[in-house]
Amino acid sequence: NAEYMGGLFWKQFGRMTPSEAAQFDLTRIHAKFLDLHLTLPLIEFIQKRKIYSDEDIIKSRIELLDRTNMVQFLSDEYQHLHGQPLPELEKKKAGIISELNHRTQTVQPLLSAIQTVTSRGNQVSAEILSEEFHITQAQVESLYDLAKFHFSVANYDDAASCLLQYQAISSNQDHVLGAVWGHLAAMVLGQHWEAALEDLNKLKDLIDRFAPGVAQLQQCAWLVHWSLFVFFNHPSGRTGITDLFVQDRYLNAIQTVCPHMIRYLTAAVIINKKPKIVPKDLVRLIQQERYSYQDPLTQFVECLFVNYDFESAQQKLRECESVMTNDYFLVSCRDEFLESARMSIFETYCRIHQCIDLQMLSQKLNLRPEEAEVWIVNLICNARLDAKIDSQANHVIMGSQPPSAHQQVIDQTQNLLFRSYFMVSALEKLDSAAHK
Repeated sequence: NAEYMGGLFWKQFGRMTPSEAAQFDLTRIHAKFLDLHLTLPLIEFIQKRKIYSDEDIIKSRIELLDRTNMVQFLSDEYQHLHGQPLPELEKKKAGIISELNHRTQTVQPLLSAIQTVTSRGNQVSAEILSEEFHITQAQVESLYDLAKFHFSVANYDDAASCLLQYQAISSNQDHVLGAVWGHLAAMVLGQHWEAALEDLNKLKDLIDRFAPGVAQLQQCAWLVHWSLFVFFNHPSGRTGITDLFVQDRYLNAIQTVCPHMIRYLTAAVIINKKPKIVPKDLVRLIQQERYSYQDPLTQFVECLFVNYDFESAQQKLRECESVMTNDYFLVSCRDEFLESARMSIFETYCRIHQCIDLQMLSQKLNLRPEEAEVWIVNLICNARLDAKIDSQANHVIMGSQPPSAHQQVIDQTQNLLFRSYFMVSALEKLDSAAHK
């Protein structure tokens, strides 16, 4: 369903005439990996940003909502576009209410049995329900169908409750997997981030059991996209995104199916004070995939850590601000990213220059010279650089203390898994090219 609706969304936006701001907009790409309900907040966001015309967005949203049971929402959009209510609105509402009542009555014996078992203080299981209450597998599956119907009418809390009960008593592993995906979507749409993080970890464990192949690759690609809702809203999400994205199966999915996700890994690495991967490993990933995907965030990293072109890095940073302002997931951490990126610029500048003019630095920072002096002192302390300030010459003199052998060993070994993956990937590409 997610793949079908995402494809429909892509087709609709393909008919649009994008504005200049849409050059780096990833909404159309994200939609191919998301459930329809999860795309709705993204559509609302880009509509407010005026990235596409209102008429095009409303038409697309109407065609998408027509595949759901959210008829009131659909009618509101229809009236906004055509100036009149949706035809037969009340009839459609009555039909949906009737079907919901019928589905609820169908599962009532199962729900009553579950309540009886839990009231005794016992754990609900399929065996107890079958032996004591003669609950059939068909009745269990009707609970799954009821959850899907609740979800289709945007009753996310009711859908989540049914899906949790279904996971506890079902033996249908395919539907159990779908139930976890559905519960994650409900928690995201309800903004219950702790529960969403638990579902994310549960899905990760389930996906790890898949045999390597297309199915696992597809599930991994979906998970990295759905995880963005959690990681950019949960307090510890910035660490979580690097922990997930650098694992070999997910990194393989990113490189094979969705290289645009490098944007979010880049943002997390720049923002994190102690990232899972260091910038030079991120550079290796960006350079390896630069022919598949580039944007101002990845170009900023190349300008700073490869070319040491500080003017271009600052120019790309200004472009990053525009890109992040129009990115649903990154807009909330835009200011944090910009501050960390500026810090990275000047930390790198300090490391490769013997002498830094404070007057020049104050102009770059748009600060008074005395404020720039305080700023650079704090920067030196935080970066643990060997330096001193010559107040008479108005210069910062950098030292040349090499890192200790112990620190060099730590730096070389802390990312062995990440580097090993790149080595294997490069060898596989060479072997593939040789066979061609």
